[in-house]
Amino acid sequence: MALPLEEYGLIGDTHTGALVGTDGSIDWLCLPRFDSGACFAALLGDRMDGRWLLAPKGAGRATRRHYRDGTLILETEWDTPDGTVRVVDCMPPRSEEPDLVRVVEGVKGTVRMTFELVIRFDYGSIVPWVRRLDDGSLSAIGGPDALYLHTPVHTEGQGMTTVAEFEVTEGDRVPFVLVWHPSNEPPPPRPNGVAQVERTEQWWKAWSSKCEYPKDDQHREEVLSSLIVLKALTFAPTGGIVAAPTTSLPEQIGGPRNWDYRYCWLRDATFTLYALIQAGYTSEAVAWRDWLLRAVAGDPADLQIMYGPAGERRLPELELDWLGGYESSTPVRVGNAASRQFQLDVYGEVMDCLHQARRAGVEMARAAWDLQLALLDFLEGKWREPDDGIWEVRGGRRQFTHSKVMAWVAMDRAVKAVEKFGLEGPVDRWRAVRTEIHREVCDQGFDAGRNTFVQSYGSAHLDAALLMIPMVGFLPPKDPRVVGTIEAVERELCHGGFVMRYAHDEDTQSLDGLPPGEGAFLACTFWLADALAMVDRGDDAEALFDRLLGLRNDLGLLAEEYDTDRKRLVGNFPQALSHLSLVNTAFNMAGRSARGRPAAAYHRSSDPGENDV
Repeated sequence: MALPLEEYGLIGDTHTGALVGTDGSIDWLCLPRFDSGACFAALLGDRMDGRWLLAPKGAGRATRRHYRDGTLILETEWDTPDGTVRVVDCMPPRSEEPDLVRVVEGVKGTVRMTFELVIRFDYGSIVPWVRRLDDGSLSAIGGPDALYLHTPVHTEGQGMTTVAEFEVTEGDRVPFVLVWHPSNEPPPPRPNGVAQVERTEQWWKAWSSKCEYPKDDQHREEVLSSLIVLKALTFAPTGGIVAAPTTSLPEQIGGPRNWDYRYCWLRDATFTLYALIQAGYTSEAVAWRDWLLRAVAGDPADLQIMYGPAGERRLPELELDWLGGYESSTPVRVGNAASRQFQLDVYGEVMDCLHQARRAGVEMARAAWDLQLALLDFLEGKWREPDDGIWEVRGGRRQFTHSKVMAWVAMDRAVKAVEKFGLEGPVDRWRAVRTEIHREVCDQGFDAGRNTFVQSYGSAHLDAALLMIPMVGFLPPKDPRVVGTIEAVERELCHGGFVMRYAHDEDTQSLDGLPPGEGAFLACTFWLADALAMVDRGDDAEALFDRLLGLRNDLGLLAEEYDTDRKRLVGNFPQALSHLSLVNTAFNMAGRSARGRPAAAYHRSSDPGENDV
């Protein structure tokens, strides 16, 4: 059985990522990309679905582990009766084909180690042909995939697995390097595992040194850790950032909300850009902006809510019935049918992302404005229609309030593009549409009796996405309707001190067609902390932020959600949106931006010097 999510660490090479457990087992790895088939899929099944165990013989959980400062190099240590041993895990920045490097280091005494390699291509479904080559390395081939294992340790085949036992003494360094390449091509040159670790450390430390978060702030470590996660979730060839490196980790243990998150969501665009720019990572922000422009190019009617890491549009959803699921949570899914949904909010996110890029001084090509004009023209004729909403529910389209607010954002940013940046367009018409949307939302999306905005027109339910209303500038933070909405979210959507996306009961089952039940949504809880700061409830905001930081595992990683009853992280892991939200909220809590201005709870409608809180 897979471990609790808190017991996994992430390693990656900005093309893909692996999850390493406290027991020394790598239980998840897709090669060569985030969205490729997994060669280790024990996370969603059992050990025979693929894993790589490297640990002291007979040992259980590690004694301690940590990342090397400013890097994604994981060091895991065991204290045993015979001595202490360390396993160093990393994925070097890719030069040719992906490598996974593990180095066993003897720290004290003599420790007997056990090694078990179970390769199963295509999510556990393909047992490879394994043979030993003349240089002593192992070759495993199955269909289009090939893996080569290089190590001085003698290994043997046993029951469709590769096993070994060996001893390490103080001062020993025993390398293992697993290299992927297309099965129709020869393997790349034999790598030096120890040298690969040193190269990886240099690369990460050079990247981390660019972080502009205040060095004297108490949350710098948490911010840098989250930024490293975001960098690891970047698909380097294109600049896209995947939501998570995993699929089908359940939002409720044993439940069916198991989705594939190895893709890039447009709704995360502005959060991503804002976090990267504030932290000083302008080149990553520009790469993300360029990915966005390429991905959404074309007919505005075909705009999707998510794309593949390189901008792929077809993400067909399949169920893998041979995998038992994480803690028996089925079905296991690859692909994501929600990619074909219609969501109004993504038009606002695209417009807002490009607006924030202009505000930050990122140079914009004329083609970017031409694309925005096409999106706006489409949105003018479509904003009145119901949509599937920010949470990708599958229970039918509705007039979601947040979706209309983001349609307002699209028009507002278009007006600002003319007013602030001198671009050309039918600004009077956009102002009129902006006013019409605003009036409709305030009339039909607001429950005056309860003094709160609601999830959809005529609904009695709340939605945590409504916390974005003051942050995008739809209404001022101190507006009584905003204050009332914040209080309603605290009253009705907080469970165990954290925020649910929306209520989960029998009345809401029709929203997504699935039985009720999921964890508290961490990004929404960060949004509540920001909203509290904007209405001068700074102490409450700080207390909530501290509670959120307390949910990180020992390596600083967060999942999508938190099960307040089981006290466990749930959902795909680690989750980019959770870490993005942590970074943005930390800047807010610091009371300054990377440029030395008040952060204003990242009030995204503001231009420099305006509306600071």
